[in-house]
Amino acid sequence: MDNLPKSGSDPLVNRPAKASVLPILLSPATLRPVAFRTFTKKHNLTITSSTLQLLASFVGKNCGSSWREAGLADLVLDEVAKAWKKAGGGILVDDGQGTSLKQILQSLESNMSGGRIFWNTDSKLSQERTPQFSTAIDAGVPDSIRFSNDDDDDDGSRVAIADRELLGSEGYEPEEVSSRIAIRRFIKVIDAFDQPRLSYNFTKKRFELCLNSPSLFPAASQRVSVFRQRYHLIHQRLLRNESFQSKAYPTQLPGLSSTSVNTKGFYKLSSIANLLGRGGTSHLLLGLLSLSPTGELSLTDPSGTVRVDLSRAKAVPKDGAWFAPGMIILIDGVYEEENELRGSALGGNDGVGGIIGGKFIGLSIAGPPCERRDATLGIGGQKDDRSLDLEGGFGLVDFLGVGSERAQGARMRQIETECLRINHGEDKGTVQNSVVIMSDIFLDMPQTTTALRNVFGHYSSNSDTKLPTLFILIGNFVEHAAVAGGGGGGSIEYKECFDLLASVLSEYPRLLVESSFVFVPGDNDPWPSSYSAGSVTAVPREPIPDLFTSRVKRTFKNAHNSKVSDVREPTNTAIWVSNPARISIFGPVQELVVFRDDISGRLRRTSLVLSDEIEPQPSQPGDDNVLEHDVDPENVQDSSIRRPQPRNALEAGIRASRKLVKTILDQGNLSPFPLNARPVLWDYAASLDLYPLPTAMILADSEADPFVVTYEGCHVMNPGKLVPQGSKGLARWMEYDISKRQGTVRERRF
Repeated sequence: MDNLPKSGSDPLVNRPAKASVLPILLSPATLRPVAFRTFTKKHNLTITSSTLQLLASFVGKNCGSSWREAGLADLVLDEVAKAWKKAGGGILVDDGQGTSLKQILQSLESNMSGGRIFWNTDSKLSQERTPQFSTAIDAGVPDSIRFSNDDDDDDGSRVAIADRELLGSEGYEPEEVSSRIAIRRFIKVIDAFDQPRLSYNFTKKRFELCLNSPSLFPAASQRVSVFRQRYHLIHQRLLRNESFQSKAYPTQLPGLSSTSVNTKGFYKLSSIANLLGRGGTSHLLLGLLSLSPTGELSLTDPSGTVRVDLSRAKAVPKDGAWFAPGMIILIDGVYEEENELRGSALGGNDGVGGIIGGKFIGLSIAGPPCERRDATLGIGGQKDDRSLDLEGGFGLVDFLGVGSERAQGARMRQIETECLRINHGEDKGTVQNSVVIMSDIFLDMPQTTTALRNVFGHYSSNSDTKLPTLFILIGNFVEHAAVAGGGGGGSIEYKECFDLLASVLSEYPRLLVESSFVFVPGDNDPWPSSYSAGSVTAVPREPIPDLFTSRVKRTFKNAHNSKVSDVREPTNTAIWVSNPARISIFGPVQELVVFRDDISGRLRRTSLVLSDEIEPQPSQPGDDNVLEHDVDPENVQDSSIRRPQPRNALEAGIRASRKLVKTILDQGNLSPFPLNARPVLWDYAASLDLYPLPTAMILADSEADPFVVTYEGCHVMNPGKLVPQGSKGLARWMEYDISKRQGTVRERRF
């Protein structure tokens, strides 16, 4: 008992004002699943019936009726288990002669308020239990509200459970945020190589942390795991969809053909292995569309592979999304069985787990519907006190390392409300809550320098309360591939481009101090450009090396040193991140994904042409008399894939942007392509997942027109090129409002 703090010694916590909790009578049987998950699965401990009775009384008394909905029981039991192990308790948790469970509960009860434990960050033991961390952009956050990290879990647990809630030790109140702390101190930029590597365990239906060290040269089995993880994420997402859940009464469902809907009015998925011996029957399949070694289309799921015939398939909705090899799609159709396996079978790998005989004739094809962010995190409707109900989902999972929705969501929403002054009835335009986004900043072109001065000068003339919170500068930073020979120049020329950028930034020291800058590389930036010569590189890719950015960093440092202020500001506001990268705004409340890739062009090159997309050519007089040898095969091929032309260019741009956004978000991945079309680092493939859906996404695509599209609550933006091709004296960028969660395309002549 020497390791256990006594109630009469120095307090572990600052005791805040006790919040009233209505005690309840909690039965041990009701608490047993939560206790088993925390003590046995996470901490490898065993509890007795008497211990369970003691814990049920403690949770019912101190957590009240919110013990389940707010996740209070999970947090309290987790603290009890950690205190038991630190006090030297054995594997059997019992109030015996050694470690006293009652004394642990008594110590925790004296430090609880409103069902939560308030730790004192000034205490030595508390600092050991909740180590603090900060990044360059949130270095100015007070210690009382920084994110905590459960690095003290020494039990080898693989479950990605949230950290404790943000708690202040200095009587910090949310009402003080707007006057003391800038919004950008609650912004954290997350590199793809620092993002938690989570994998979905489909047997236990939960996310787990990958404990093995990542490598650029992993085992070959990891390549299979990349596609298996994508399949299981989409499969469990579909099973949570109402259209794939059994109902007590039949309903009329739109979308796929009626062959896949059973008598109870819901869709039912079939595995490919279940097609054996069921020729002539209708099925709905979910699988990975790919090209077989013989050049035929095939569909693969964990149970096997089958050839597919999409010559008569129609897209649902029509022309609503792209379908290309490498994507996971839904196909509704009829299975035709063959006696002998032929065509795509190589090496005799047939049957369950391999290629089955016959082919699947697709009648309709669709992408898997995506799931809204609030449904994934289990966020329900808003209450009268502006708090949110939590209804299942993965609210306990910390996807970005900034805390989970259940642990920190409510607290950070209060801080967001005060920072953005939503409840005070003040003008939202009087606070710095905008993000400026620029893409394809070709520093080797003279027009780019003039455009940058025009944009920076426009914002530098604003008052302090209207300065942007964040500037996001996205590559490519040169027009041609650098350090690859040819017209891109070498390393000296590339460094001179960033030296020129440093000279431009030095003209606006006010922006360098009051705003933060994030730099995201493109495919033409080193070092990957040195061997790719401008073609696609493996993603995620690392930031631009410090060798080229030293003068830019020195410019930011000089700007901060020249400013004398009593307000503590983040000192390093130039952040160089990977591609893709994620930006967390107010913890788990808002998530912004930044990705630079010419996805639209790759989709046009690799996508399928379905039968309903082919426009029949009008017959001309005398066509019946044309001989077969007079027909040019190339002209026939061109006419067969000709698509109907829209009425005007604006309609075509809107349709193309919606089609692109729906394809990417439905796939739930930033790179839904085969590895030969878009290489992926296998051990870091989880950083490309879009699950849960982000609040907003910056999809910088130079081959697509600038657009702003909202789909299933996700706001997708494409800023386009900073200096549009063919334009004279025009700068174009995107401006994202954090409070409204909406982007706007800006243009300015120079």
